[in-house]
Amino acid sequence: MNVLDVFTEFIFLEDKPERSDIIFIPGSDEGVLAVRAAELWKEGYAPVILPSGRYGKLTGRFTGDPAYGTEWEYLHHVLREQGVAEDAIWREDRATFTYENALRSREVTDAAGMSVRTAILCCQAYHARRASLYYQACFPEAKILVSPVVTKGISRENWYRSEEGIRLVLTEVEHCGSQFGEVVRNAAEKKLTGRLQSEI
Repeated sequence: MNVLDVFTEFIFLEDKPERSDIIFIPGSDEGVLAVRAAELWKEGYAPVILPSGRYGKLTGRFTGDPAYGTEWEYLHHVLREQGVAEDAIWREDRATFTYENALRSREVTDAAGMSVRTAILCCQAYHARRASLYYQACFPEAKILVSPVVTKGISRENWYRSEEGIRLVLTEVEHCGSQFGEVVRNAAEKKLTGRLQSEI
């Protein structure tokens, strides 16, 4: 396996969809994520979809279609256009970065009394590893299945063929190392605490 294969296998995740409790969409201005989620909903893979997102923390505003003020509003619009029933679309419109997407989504499912055992995550292909790690951290008891969508023309087959693809993928690798300190420490503490309790 060469170095490109290592990065490809780490970043680009994809799972076969299974019957799930919910479909998650992390915040984005990429409507194709909602299109994919709608397809899965119509095929009966999950009864509800939870798009998440206000806007990007760095921009401080929604940079997609100016007719919409938040990522959630835009993704909700696309889901409705694709035929998803209103009562099948849940709401999370406060998150401004990926970890918040996952964390606030957990708040929504907890408030609804939903115990998530299996979930499908519709995310951008080059964002799959980081998004899946965050949702797995916030739903540790759940099986998170990634259903990626190619955006910006960047896929596992071609990411290294353009400067933009290389930049985006390597930035994701960097973020996976720099943004997970607290998550890893919390997970390690829980694992060690569980181990100590089992030994008492």
